[in-house]
Amino acid sequence: MEFDNDEASSNVEDRRGLGGVGMGVGGIGLGGIAILVIGYFLGVDPQQLLNVAQEVQQQQAPAPAARQGPVTDEAGHFVAQVLKSTERVWGDDFRARGSEYRPPHLVLYDGATPSACGLGRSAMGPFYCPNDERVYLDLSFFRDLRTRFHAPGNFPDAYVIAHEVGHHVQKLTGTTDKVDRLRGHVSQAEMNGASVRLELQADCYAGVWANHAGLHAQISDQDIENGLTAAAAIGDDRLQRQSQGYVVPESFTHGSSEQRVRWFKRGIASGRVEDCNTFSTRSL
Repeated sequence: MEFDNDEASSNVEDRRGLGGVGMGVGGIGLGGIAILVIGYFLGVDPQQLLNVAQEVQQQQAPAPAARQGPVTDEAGHFVAQVLKSTERVWGDDFRARGSEYRPPHLVLYDGATPSACGLGRSAMGPFYCPNDERVYLDLSFFRDLRTRFHAPGNFPDAYVIAHEVGHHVQKLTGTTDKVDRLRGHVSQAEMNGASVRLELQADCYAGVWANHAGLHAQISDQDIENGLTAAAAIGDDRLQRQSQGYVVPESFTHGSSEQRVRWFKRGIASGRVEDCNTFSTRSL
């Protein structure tokens, strides 16, 4: 997958190499010291308390200042190009519907970084935080796509970014808030089901982007096949089978590999947002 031009988004915050999150006074800060003192008198394991104290301190730490200027390394520049492509596609779509698209920022980081949704860690994989409208990405995940999930090429990387931007589109259109309002009013199984529908719609939106990005990027059939490999590799069923040896469909929050591939392909095939309404169909 190659882009026709070198245009890249300016909405990328590069926090790589900035030391992640600060730990405050004395390494854990005054709040952490208070936790240790209270825990000591309650007879709690100090190491467990230290872990809790560090977690609290990290989540309260302000975000480190991102580097100024465009991202110039090859991997970071590619991410900025993909983000620019999503801005172009969704900007056109929103204008056609009589509204204005507000693009998200994308944060590149190493290891861990604060977000308005809590502490982001590379082990979590890429994620979108609706509270600050930012996509968070540790580029080590792209290495995992190649080595762990066997998804070669750079189109799977682009698909992952487009999927997270799809969650931003859901935030702007109110879908995310509708799902959040269900919390506490439905069972956990029903909440998981709503989460699956949210994730599959983001997969479909990634497909819509891929369809329209063909006007600006050379996406080959092999690129799409590699993207589908990534979609299949990160399905709940395959990840559960790899980690625990069995599958619990009721606990799915992202959808099965087959479902993710199906909705991604639907978005690619039609390029229509209307065909991505996962909430109006019984069969996913």
